[in-house]
Amino acid sequence: MNNIIEIEGQKAVVSLDPEIGLLRGEFLGLNGGADFYADSIDKLREEGAASFKVFLDMCTEKGISPFRQFSGRFNVRLDPKLHEAAVLAAKAQQKSLNEWISDVIEEAAER
Repeated sequence: MNNIIEIEGQKAVVSLDPEIGLLRGEFLGLNGGADFYADSIDKLREEGAASFKVFLDMCTEKGISPFRQFSGRFNVRLDPKLHEAAVLAAKAQQKSLNEWISDVIEEAAER
């Protein structure tokens, strides 16, 4: 099951909130929280569009960028054995560890 939907050109992750019995959507890659709830996917899309508009309006009002900026860098902590296995896998493909990890993440993130 793919739990990511696109609303107004923005991706949002969808989950079930069992405490209230509703679907919950949360936009990804924003500078702040913009979540929304509904009892069906169609209604969730409607609520998401409304929530996103309110979020954008608030950002405009406050003079801030609505979208999070990514540097392209992050640290990963691994078990030393997994680190070694990743280095060996990269070498076997004649790639640097960084290049190999980037390729693996790109492949896993493709939709």
